[in-house]
Amino acid sequence: MSLQTLKTLQAQLASKKISSRELVTDYLARIEAQNAAINAFITVDRAGALAAADAADAAIAAGTAGPLAGLPIAHKDIFCTEGVLTTCGSKMLANFVSPYDAHVVSQLKAAGVVSLGKTNCDEFAMGSTNENSAYGAVKNPWNLSRVPGGSSGGSAAAVAAGMIPAATGTDTGGSIRQPAGLCGITGIKPTYGTVSRYGMVAYASSLDQGGPMAHTAEDCALLLNHMAGFDSRDSTSLERAKDDYSAQLSQPLAGLKIGLPKEYFGEGLAADVRAAIENALAELRKLGASTVEVSLPNTHLAIPAYYVIAPAEASSNLSRFDGVRYGHRAAEYKDLAEMYAKSRSEGFGKEVQRRILVGTYVLSHGYYDAYYIKAQQLRRLIAEDFKQALSQCDIIAGPVAPTAAWGIGQMADDPVQMYLADIYTIAVNLAGLPALSTPAGFSAEKLPVGLQLIGNYFGEARLLNVAHQLQQATDWHLQRPQA
Repeated sequence: MSLQTLKTLQAQLASKKISSRELVTDYLARIEAQNAAINAFITVDRAGALAAADAADAAIAAGTAGPLAGLPIAHKDIFCTEGVLTTCGSKMLANFVSPYDAHVVSQLKAAGVVSLGKTNCDEFAMGSTNENSAYGAVKNPWNLSRVPGGSSGGSAAAVAAGMIPAATGTDTGGSIRQPAGLCGITGIKPTYGTVSRYGMVAYASSLDQGGPMAHTAEDCALLLNHMAGFDSRDSTSLERAKDDYSAQLSQPLAGLKIGLPKEYFGEGLAADVRAAIENALAELRKLGASTVEVSLPNTHLAIPAYYVIAPAEASSNLSRFDGVRYGHRAAEYKDLAEMYAKSRSEGFGKEVQRRILVGTYVLSHGYYDAYYIKAQQLRRLIAEDFKQALSQCDIIAGPVAPTAAWGIGQMADDPVQMYLADIYTIAVNLAGLPALSTPAGFSAEKLPVGLQLIGNYFGEARLLNVAHQLQQATDWHLQRPQA
């Protein structure tokens, strides 16, 4: 099966070589054929997708179509979608049908895309492997015994397997970049506040950010053009002129200075991952870029800071799920207190419960100053590290994860080890910077390796430009899994 990008499909639709209904029907058949093995989708909205495809075909015929009319995508099941189940990968919301669309969903719908359904994810976006889902683990299409990464693992696996050409994801500590890296696709986390969080069910409000996942940087730019923009319903949404993320894609890389943090290339980085990253950097040098060593000295503090701040915010955000207004309610209970306790114990999985407990602890009297305030101080130091490093270079590059995809269940009993898999991604969220993952070759076991590119605030167009130029010079993003 040849690689189909949004860009190539867009051209086929415009030239009437294919209709949106034919395209959507084809992708629905791919999902039906593969989802039992990969478990990338929680919900497939066949009727809604075909109706939207017919509407797109009519708009194309009438000359009133939106810029992305008829293109099929899927949404991570953390985005509210009107009339469709929005479960967040949790038993707590197993029967929740959203009465409205998230801003990201409505923006893409207005551009004409056709949503085929909702992709599997770690429960409430909490996890790095997509094993923490009430609907079962997602499998990596490159090797079905390996994890796809998380929490947007369903989106990454669906794109990598050719079940959908692109999908949305969310990134709180690496949850777009890490699964994109482990599944061999492209994914970008924009600057915090660039994409509205309205209708994106909250995990950690000061860290969460939505973004696109696709085969190519060009496709990510197409989607981000419509996902980004000010939304008055989100108090953290930034009011600024819209960027055209496709405009700089063809810009040459001559004169580009890439910073390589020495902390990202030290102990803990697998030799085969290092080799792949070095090969990708060599390709960028051939394209005219130069590299310089920089330092991010507080990198080792990112994980402890994150796992205080994120659970604290999760504890607050998830308090609304109590079995009273909506969400899972226990069948039997004696009084209100028991209803709360039983409903939340039954509705939330172990990892979510762990993070709620940690978050409640660090926010409690006597511990707030010792943990939460201290973590916020570390967050400022980490942001200053990036500011200093980016004063010496245009972008920062390094690995997305220390290893290629590991086995399903390998870290199930060791959450700390799982948290350490995010060592290279978490600091970016703490600083609010944009970053992306682009394919950079393969490990010794022929599993994908991702190259992470980190930019300054609102530097998404430059990151997409660098990734696009790398993709024009290499074929790593064109490789398809055989599993």
